[in-house]
Amino acid sequence: MNTTSADSPKGWSVSIEDRVTALEIALLKRTYVLPWIQFVYAEGGDDEVRAFFATHEVTIRGAGLTALLADLAGQKVTAIHEPSRTDRFTSASDRFVREVLVQKLEVG
Repeated sequence: MNTTSADSPKGWSVSIEDRVTALEIALLKRTYVLPWIQFVYAEGGDDEVRAFFATHEVTIRGAGLTALLADLAGQKVTAIHEPSRTDRFTSASDRFVREVLVQKLEVG
């Protein structure tokens, strides 16, 4: 599998050849691996994208995230990386991830 990163190495990575089986969410203190088979849908715009899986909701905030939304729809994203605290405010790029939140969904 070949991968490429978005403009920022701290943003997201996508597969350019194969469809991947899981999405890795690398937070500063925890890593989640969510299988694409549990992907329900994604929504958002340029400054915030939300991806819903059967068990978790992933919220990504930043800029230029419309490209991320398209990559999520194609299930091409291999990894999303939360930036360190200092990197959140130093990006000179038009596309960057500022914050990543993962919440477990309550089954009722």
